[in-house]
Amino acid sequence: MTITPDAPTSVFPEVRGREKGYDRAAVDAFLERAREAFERADGSLTAVEVRQAAFPLRRHGYQVAPVDAALGRIEDAFAARERDSALAVSGAHEWVDQARTSAQEILDRVSRPAGERFDRVGVLHYGYRRDEVDLVTDKIARYLETGDAVTLEQVRAVAFRMQRRGYREAQVDALLDAVIEVMLAVS
Repeated sequence: MTITPDAPTSVFPEVRGREKGYDRAAVDAFLERAREAFERADGSLTAVEVRQAAFPLRRHGYQVAPVDAALGRIEDAFAARERDSALAVSGAHEWVDQARTSAQEILDRVSRPAGERFDRVGVLHYGYRRDEVDLVTDKIARYLETGDAVTLEQVRAVAFRMQRRGYREAQVDALLDAVIEVMLAVS
């Protein structure tokens, strides 16, 4: 992906009516920061930081899906640059070993018995629905073990409903981030 200085920064459709979308100023500021960081190629912004970007919701904001799709493409561009840089420094063998180690750690986690793959929140708290997370982690396990088809977009877009005594959100989110990093490393 090429980020060009002449590209308009606000090309996203706005939400109509009473619904909320991403704050336009926050999105535009982040995209400008990303463009500058990409042009400088100085490591001032990473693929992980792009993935973790969050914006406040506002009436008349940008529609969420197109912004998220653009962020995915920007993350891919930063990840490709980071991969190329790491390959130049440490070589392909070390890069592959690192990705393989991360993939094995993920596989070890998702191979635990259903309902026990992550810590649960307290009895009075809500976490991610265990059955939904287990379905997704089963698919991730098949991807890592046999190469079953899973796309970056599918992992990025996964969402879970909440339940009492559900899985701890931070742990599940960290695993999904690790899956994305492995997928970007081998793509």
